[in-house]
Amino acid sequence: MTFSRGSHNRLTEYDLGRFAGDALFDRLGRAVCSAGCLPRKELYEAWEVGRRARRLFRGGRVVDVAGGHGLLAHVMLLLDDSSESALVVDPAPPPSSVAIHEALTAAWPRLGGRVSRGVEGIADVELSGRDVVVSSHACGTLTDLILERAVAVGARLAVLPCCHDLAACDTGGLDGWFDAALAIDATRALALRTRGYHVRTQTIPADITPKNRLLMAWPEKRL
Repeated sequence: MTFSRGSHNRLTEYDLGRFAGDALFDRLGRAVCSAGCLPRKELYEAWEVGRRARRLFRGGRVVDVAGGHGLLAHVMLLLDDSSESALVVDPAPPPSSVAIHEALTAAWPRLGGRVSRGVEGIADVELSGRDVVVSSHACGTLTDLILERAVAVGARLAVLPCCHDLAACDTGGLDGWFDAALAIDATRALALRTRGYHVRTQTIPADITPKNRLLMAWPEKRL
């Protein structure tokens, strides 16, 4: 049977053999398998978003919006230990997020005390220009709110938009040329440019998720 990276099936101890190497990703895979509660696609999404973001953005507090299990926040810290802390923002985190955190801190004790949770939404979080704001699958207009909050303080950002709300999100008039969801994301990128941000667009592998456009941006005066 083909091992689908985009599956919602949970990773369990039966999958440990798929992560037998010594690389960081294999060690991460074994840790989440030991927890037995993480959907497979979340591991691959968090890894693909995190490693691309860390190629650009070093240091700073990580703010993981709509973070769910908080895996992306943990991955960001593992990839760059110069970030002192991470905040997972999610008003309704899954109960199994505790098991994921415990499994990761057992594997990497240096993560202990560095990842906190905020039950409020991103509108209630005080951001700063040192932050790196990330979100894997920020649904609908949440992506726009994340961009607005990050730009207001000059924070760096990396978001993977999804569930594009065609009624509420701005297509910029580009939907006559592009698929409407692509028009929305292109308009977001152009809006960041007009507000003094450098923009980098990439995709993560489509076999993990078809909503795979990654939008990364940072103020012109810093990286």
